[in-house]
Amino acid sequence: MLAALMGLSLVAWLQVFFSMEMGPRASQMGQRVVTTVNITRTALVYSSDTNRSKMLLDLATNEGIQVYPRAVDDVVEPLPANSYWQQVAAHISARFGPDTLLAWSVNRVPGFWVSFQIDEDRYWLVFEREQIGLTGGIEWLGWAAAALLLSLIGAAVSVGFVNRPLSRLARAAQILSRGETPPALPETGPTEIRELNASFNRMARDLRQTEADRELMLAGISHDLRTPLARMRLEIEMSGVSEEARQAIDEDLAQIDHSIGQLMDYARPAGALPQMATDVSQVLTELYERERSHTESTGGELEAHIEPGQRVRITPLDLKRLVGNLIENARRYGKSLDGRAYITLTVQAEGNTLVIEVSDRGPGIAADDIPRLLRPFSRGDVARTGVSGAGLGLAIVDRLLGQVGGALHLISREEGGLTARIELPKARFRNFQLDSDNP
Repeated sequence: MLAALMGLSLVAWLQVFFSMEMGPRASQMGQRVVTTVNITRTALVYSSDTNRSKMLLDLATNEGIQVYPRAVDDVVEPLPANSYWQQVAAHISARFGPDTLLAWSVNRVPGFWVSFQIDEDRYWLVFEREQIGLTGGIEWLGWAAAALLLSLIGAAVSVGFVNRPLSRLARAAQILSRGETPPALPETGPTEIRELNASFNRMARDLRQTEADRELMLAGISHDLRTPLARMRLEIEMSGVSEEARQAIDEDLAQIDHSIGQLMDYARPAGALPQMATDVSQVLTELYERERSHTESTGGELEAHIEPGQRVRITPLDLKRLVGNLIENARRYGKSLDGRAYITLTVQAEGNTLVIEVSDRGPGIAADDIPRLLRPFSRGDVARTGVSGAGLGLAIVDRLLGQVGGALHLISREEGGLTARIELPKARFRNFQLDSDNP
């Protein structure tokens, strides 16, 4: 838009310039022609025959002016119907009279031809058109291009001054959206930018304070709720209730503790993205060793196929929370007909994407229910029933992935069961060096 406006402005300026320049320049060139004709006529009158040819040669060589005799049968081309040339012709005719002939070419020889007379002898005085005409179009085009280029450079600098604060604000907003704390924006510059940066800084401070208050509240809730649960477990163990009743109460308490853990995980913010990529293969191998013993203790099986050396920019804690929630969901809701959970953890690279899959052999999920199950506090009510919970496992995974540029897909398997597929962009740098898998 700036380029178009400046181009139009330049065209308008050139039109005004030409309009203002044409009249004075036409008068100036007309006067020049009149002066040259008078001087040439006088020189021819008072020069001797031997010196006249030398004088004409000098005029033609040094001044680009030639003198020819005029004949009655000369083929004359009139001046073009151009405002400038007509003004030049009018000025010359006003000085020499209406009988003066002006031509664009004579006998097909181009030039600006002016007739004059010495006694009974008639002559043509020929000027090169470039001497009398306006500045050439190519020259004006060069000046116009230079002016437009300088204008665009000035516009680019001006736009840079305007866009720089907005770019700084956009980067700070991206940092804030990842759960990190952006540096304070400078509260200087134009009034609108200064007020916007001040408001953003105030919002960032309020969000940091809110996060701090929430973490403190979560710590208090964890202590205040889980301490009574531990005391209740101890009292049940020491009471005289039957083993069956004690086990049922203990399962209820475990379910309450699990729900509290899910609520706290959902409310807990994601960690800031690390500067160096995390070795996903190593972290998930450690998680697999821990979860395998837990799965086997409940009568299930957990297998893993993990490609080594895979790296992603995500904190190890968030990665364990992501995959741990999926394994826990598969363990709770993905039991096969024999009542056992058969889970497979797969980690592999697909191009520039790292894919993590947790598959089970349970009843699966209907395709229409998948979007609903990704919302907080939603649970399957037909396919994967029989276990209660807060309904936050998948919501926690989806929330954490959104903060690291990943995605979660739930895919029903043809042979039965469900596959939870995590897609994460592979790290382009590892320890500030190029990753060997992604140069």
